[in-house]
Amino acid sequence: MLRFFRRIRQNLLAEKKFTKYLFYALGEIILVVIGILIALAINNANQKRLTEKNEVTYLMGLKEEFQTSKLKLKELIAVNQDNYSGAKQILEYTGDPSATPSEEEFSKVLYSTFSTDIAFNPNNSLLQEIINSGNLKNLSDTELRIQLTNWISTIEDIRRQEEELGIQRIKVLDMFRTNDYSLRTIFEKAGVSESIGLPSTDVTESNLSLLDSKEFENNVLMFIITSYATEEVHYRPLMQDLDKILKLIDGTK
Repeated sequence: MLRFFRRIRQNLLAEKKFTKYLFYALGEIILVVIGILIALAINNANQKRLTEKNEVTYLMGLKEEFQTSKLKLKELIAVNQDNYSGAKQILEYTGDPSATPSEEEFSKVLYSTFSTDIAFNPNNSLLQEIINSGNLKNLSDTELRIQLTNWISTIEDIRRQEEELGIQRIKVLDMFRTNDYSLRTIFEKAGVSESIGLPSTDVTESNLSLLDSKEFENNVLMFIITSYATEEVHYRPLMQDLDKILKLIDGTK
């Protein structure tokens, strides 16, 4: 087509028909511009379809990730509740001399309360990939983009809180690193020695004197306070964020 116009222009120049030459030259330019615009429109349409397809894929993957994270958080809240419930039971023992437990009862509550560390490990692999690749901007819902960005910083805050909870837990356990109290007694009386492969023994030292220790009571109390704050100030609001993100994902799909 352009060669056809070029031949006409050459003939017009040869015949010195400058006005017609200009019209044909202008027509050739217009054709080129129209061709470019059509190509751009096709390319933009293809890019839009690809972006929308990628968004659907991302949203499906994000929904699966956040549903899994929600289950993990729900289980973690339950574990944390069990831990500080056990710690409150210990405080009842320290606050009431008439409520002194047996060695077996005390060992079981100590083991169940302080044997499990608390750490939320959400499924963030796809979200991190989306953020690192710069594709977060391709999600059409502005509020969802904001929530996903805030999620990362919220998780960092929770990790710091969990570190503090871990410190309070270790302070209680450190009391068993001395000659005054016996971890072996806890394992034996709580019935876990065999399951972790420890040789059985009939000789056990009592840990009940811990109930008279103000240091032990203070450490348990700090553990309770930190456990409660972890749930109420961090885990509960995080669960609300999870529900909001899942709702936004469903609304965008």
